[in-house]
Amino acid sequence: MLLFQDLAQDPEMGDVLSEEKTLSVIDLIFNGGTGSVVIISVLFIMLFVALYIYFERIFAIKAASKIDSNFMNQIRDHVSGGKLDAAKMLCAQTDSPVARLTEKGISRIGKPLDDINTAIENAGTLEVYKLEKNVSILATVAGAAPMIGFLGTVIGMILAFHEMATSGGQAEMGSLASGIYTAMTTTVAGLIVGIIAYIGYNHLVNRTDKVVHKMEANAVDFLDLLNEPL
Repeated sequence: MLLFQDLAQDPEMGDVLSEEKTLSVIDLIFNGGTGSVVIISVLFIMLFVALYIYFERIFAIKAASKIDSNFMNQIRDHVSGGKLDAAKMLCAQTDSPVARLTEKGISRIGKPLDDINTAIENAGTLEVYKLEKNVSILATVAGAAPMIGFLGTVIGMILAFHEMATSGGQAEMGSLASGIYTAMTTTVAGLIVGIIAYIGYNHLVNRTDKVVHKMEANAVDFLDLLNEPL
């Protein structure tokens, strides 16, 4: 009890305890030495790239998934009435993958259904490629970031053992801890970046699949429209 009273009455000891308890992110990055700073800087760049690609793609996919629920009904009315130019104009005014696929099919009306189907499939492949633009970079970041973090772990452990070897087993705890510190901080940073990129990648793949399914459903509806008796 007396010991706690003495600590409470000693302001310098209180300051030391408070300093030992607090550790900012900046200290976490820069206290690990040059190796830690370099590797964590690379990981921050990878995180920035991953976040940029994720938000850029999520907005693009969201825009691509928007289409008027009455779009196919209007196309049906125009095609059934022989107003192909009006149908093409409607597709041109609707900025979406579904509209571009439908326009490709309308431009092939009068040819065999197999040719129309092939034209729609080819156009669909291009649209899927546009939707998946740069998404593979997210997968690369998700796999590479933890590996880069583990590289920092290996470097940190090498530094720690090198310090022990050069000091003849009499290494100072501060110097030894610096290498272990580098090992731990880079591992954590690599895992954080990898997890964020992995979650973002899978979310984009899921959203892209939904748009592709919508494209396929509308393509089937359009082909069924061409098979209907006039």
